[in-house]
Amino acid sequence: MIKRTALILVASASAIALFGLAAVASDQSATPGQYIVVLKDSATDATRNDLVTRHGLNLSQRYDHVLKGFAATVPANELARLKADPNVEFVSEDRPVTVADRAEAAAKGAPTSGQPAQTLPSGVDRINAENKLNKGAGVQVAVVDTGIDLSHPDLAANIVGGKNCSTGKSYDDGNGHGTHVAGTIAALDNAIGVAGIAPQAKLWAVRVLDNNGNGSWSSVICGLDFVTANAVGNGGKISVANMSLAGGGSSDNNCGNTNNDALHKAICRARDKGVTIVVAAGNESGPASASTPAAYDDAVITVSALADTDGKGGGLGAATGYGADDTFASFSNYGPIVDIGAPGVNIRSTWKGSAYNVISGTSMATPHVAGVAALYLATHPGATWTQVRDALKAAGEALGSGHADPSGLHPEAVLRADAF
Repeated sequence: MIKRTALILVASASAIALFGLAAVASDQSATPGQYIVVLKDSATDATRNDLVTRHGLNLSQRYDHVLKGFAATVPANELARLKADPNVEFVSEDRPVTVADRAEAAAKGAPTSGQPAQTLPSGVDRINAENKLNKGAGVQVAVVDTGIDLSHPDLAANIVGGKNCSTGKSYDDGNGHGTHVAGTIAALDNAIGVAGIAPQAKLWAVRVLDNNGNGSWSSVICGLDFVTANAVGNGGKISVANMSLAGGGSSDNNCGNTNNDALHKAICRARDKGVTIVVAAGNESGPASASTPAAYDDAVITVSALADTDGKGGGLGAATGYGADDTFASFSNYGPIVDIGAPGVNIRSTWKGSAYNVISGTSMATPHVAGVAALYLATHPGATWTQVRDALKAAGEALGSGHADPSGLHPEAVLRADAF
């Protein structure tokens, strides 16, 4: 079984419940009979159609931009012949992902509704992203998640489109998690609720998980296919993708071409089309190298979570259930592949149903970095993902300059927006 990755949901001031990091694979084992088929780049649509017909496949997704291939249910007696087909590069097992850990799925929290007066989220305050002249104008960010609440008054004006790779026909959010992520990135600076880090950036709602938070790697790749089709390198406008999701696995440091990892290959293709991809380190209190896509060090910016309670450095705020103020959250994954830390405990942001909620996890740290990446790209259009990563790391708060690490596991800098 995969290590369980947790997002923490604050139900009230007196009750903190573990909820489950977005898109945690509930089981590392493959979904029986479901596969992702990666074709050679020379394959045509006719080739794909012939494979589906000849092998009796039940097609569930097709990929045209991030991969040449498809996802399908494959009869057991056809699998070996499919793998041996000269048009097939490799076949990956499809794996389930879910927004909630099974043991903790009932803990839903108590979101607040209505249109409260705008307050400064502690995470935005902690990284000093408030009151900036640069508000991310001209940058478009894809939220690859459970969708976004399309009618939320703090988000609607910034949503430019989306894609549903899950059930139903809409990329609206029936879960809440994707809406929360979106608010940290680009909630409007409009006197209500919260303001995001890049309130003039535009958002794409890329729904890869259903209303229960369940999906698969094949649905995630579908989302990445859409992102890549609309990426700056393909004549589109998406230059940042936030992926607050995680599952088990590792990296071959070769874009999945050595270990037949279709998800890794897809992320590398999106990267190569000019998309800076920001991902969660995961919440197992273990090495991030055992979590994907965090492990894909050749293609993503991986983010750990900092506990902060007063929006200021120096460790003078109250302690949390996950560590002292301005220390790394006890649940956060760690290791040399982690690029940067960001606030990830008790983060207030937008929620489905035009509401607001306070939740925690590396899921919540990740959009802080995506938001600052948008700020950087607003003034450095065309920058590569490594240039974005290196600029954010260089401008970050060094260990001992506002935060501490009693665990000795987190040498990474903490995100700061001052320079952008």
